Amino acid sequence: MKALVLYDAGRMELRDLPQPTPQPHEILLQVGAVGLCGTDFHIYEGKANYNFDTVGRCIPLNEQAQILGHEFCGTVVEVGREVKDLKVGDRVLIDQGINCSSRNLLPEQWCEYCVTGNSHQCSQYEELGLTGRQGALAEFIAVPAVNAICIEGALSFTEAALCEPLGCVIHASQVQMKMPARYTFGGERPIKTVLICGAGPAGLLFTQYLRNVVGYSRQLIVSEPNEKRRKLAEEYGATTIDPTAVDIVEAIQDLTQGERVQYLIESAGVAQLFTQIPGILRKQGTLMMYGHGHHGLDLGAMNSVQFLEPTILSPCGASGAIDENGRPIIHTQALDLLSGGLINVSRLITHQYSSLASISKAFTQDRFAKDYIKGVAVFNQ
Repeated sequence: MKALVLYDAGRMELRDLPQPTPQPHEILLQVGAVGLCGTDFHIYEGKANYNFDTVGRCIPLNEQAQILGHEFCGTVVEVGREVKDLKVGDRVLIDQGINCSSRNLLPEQWCEYCVTGNSHQCSQYEELGLTGRQGALAEFIAVPAVNAICIEGALSFTEAALCEPLGCVIHASQVQMKMPARYTFGGERPIKTVLICGAGPAGLLFTQYLRNVVGYSRQLIVSEPNEKRRKLAEEYGATTIDPTAVDIVEAIQDLTQGERVQYLIESAGVAQLFTQIPGILRKQGTLMMYGHGHHGLDLGAMNSVQFLEPTILSPCGASGAIDENGRPIIHTQALDLLSGGLINVSRLITHQYSSLASISKAFTQDRFAKDYIKGVAVFNQ
């Protein structure tokens, strides 16, 4: 099979590799679509590496190459002999997280994290496309059958590939709602203003989720330098700020009549924002550290943030409970929201790639373009 292999920072090539053979509890998937994530770009640049050895050392790409691609769906082309609830031809969405259920363990053998509904924090967690295991930037991939959820109806692979980032937003939002914070949605001290920093795919998904799923109707502000992204955030129900045109601290002070925001979602991965948080976040407000890839700032910037005594959350992935069939509940919820039309991702997808060979352009050129929001490689529907 053909696969796109990242063999060093900034060095990726198309290679011929053996086609995977599914284990008895696995399925073989012909990849239909793959979302290109900011995490993929960070790994490509050499600014991130989640492939660790047994003592926690990052394994360099020149020691172990990686096949990226963790947001994906496709068509079942082969099933292992133990798989009874999927068949060849099924269109499926994949949870890329390898947990106790994925490993075919009996429930009594599950770790404390999987038992308590934190499947992406499994004590033996691995992730397809991120931690050294093959990802979906390839023609075929073998995955545990319980990680697959059937796509019923007419939802395209192009949109279904974005169930993973939506699942991450769902998980993050559920974590926030469960925390005993000072300011909450609908509590005696209600969240009057939410600020989302960054209107990339995550920020735009948070905007829709808060408006359409949570039902949050109060002030929702999105800070974003890109005009196209700001306009889209406005259409999804946000008030927007261009941080390159105004002082964001002064703008927030004006919009909140000096109260500042009770809930700040940092989804941009911009380290310099932490120097502005003390003028933006209300004391004992909630700070959601969602973005990744922060670089270039001394940790001392956190001193003034800590002085606010905030509730700081750092949820990761589309973690959640596992249903009675061993399948991930969060991904099912994400699929339902897309299929039901409560969340729209079609306008986030600005770039599509029809072959493995063409994807490298997303890493080297397209993602820097002003009109880029989200790229998806689409091989078949």
